Amino acid sequence: MANPTDHADIRTMSFEQALKELESIVDRLEKGDVELEASILIYERGEALKVHCDGLLRRAEARVEKISLNQDGKPVGTEPLDVEN
Repeated sequence: MANPTDHADIRTMSFEQALKELESIVDRLEKGDVELEASILIYERGEALKVHCDGLLRRAEARVEKISLNQDGKPVGTEPLDVEN
């Protein structure tokens, strides 16, 4: 049986799936009706989900390009999006 703390299933989740589960975990922890040991386990899963979502967002940002326009406002090509500005 797989180690329940390796969270291998997270690697195949879409951003939306991971975010939905992360929101569910936050909700459960905020309610405070989870036993201590279970809280630790779901918190660790939440951390793994957060890391996965961050990675997916970084990869998506790297793929986004900005459309270059000429003086007439017509598209002439693309260039990498500068997300710092």
